[in-house]
Amino acid sequence: MWATNAKIVALSLAVIGFYTLVAHIIPQLQSEVPAQVAVGPGASPEELAAAGERIYSTVCTACHGLGTRAPNLVTDHEGLGPIGARCLARFGDRCKDYLYHSLTAPGDSVVPGFANIMPDMRTQLDANQIWAVIAYLQSQGGEITVTSQDLESAPAQTAQPAAAAVLSATTDPRELLREKGCLGCHAIDGSGPPIGPPFDGIGSRLTREQIREGILNPNATVARGYEQFAGMMPPNFGDQLTAAQLEAIVNFLAGRR
Repeated sequence: MWATNAKIVALSLAVIGFYTLVAHIIPQLQSEVPAQVAVGPGASPEELAAAGERIYSTVCTACHGLGTRAPNLVTDHEGLGPIGARCLARFGDRCKDYLYHSLTAPGDSVVPGFANIMPDMRTQLDANQIWAVIAYLQSQGGEITVTSQDLESAPAQTAQPAAAAVLSATTDPRELLREKGCLGCHAIDGSGPPIGPPFDGIGSRLTREQIREGILNPNATVARGYEQFAGMMPPNFGDQLTAAQLEAIVNFLAGRR
């Protein structure tokens, strides 16, 4: 009897130890909470630009930070200066309207020499966050003309997708895909941009392990037909997801056959 009980205890400890090890291997939430910037009708131009910078560095630099897939915005482009200076010189007091249109209907303003790959940013950002990005872009060599009248008359929101991504507690896979910006590149339910492989049918093309690896190490393997977009997917999703969130996404995608 004692020998049997000892074996059961030993097996239980081994199982607990194994899952503890797995939990430490799978990326967890970062413990540091980024500073928040309130964006609402009372936000100053400086607060808007600061919030917009955080959003830009999280959402936009995968393309605009390289200068190969999309024009450089915060540095010089073809000797015309950063985006704020270029926009002000070309559009004057209509600069913010041009930038808004570029973010919400990017296909209408494709710069020659670059592909039409940018999604409508309303799929990833709310209205106030878009205006915050515009304020930041205007601050790059231009003049911030975004005002409180441009913002929605709603309680101040935290315009910081990076913080929202880190702090989110949801395990709803569709909400996570939207929150992390995945739907800005991957089509689902027959709708969406063709920048990355569609999520429809992905479960019949990839195993669970391959899907998980594609999230944690997206540049390890590039899907056939999408070579031109190699390196576009951010490699830090492992830092933005808990183990439960990661598995929720993997299970959801694996079930789409």
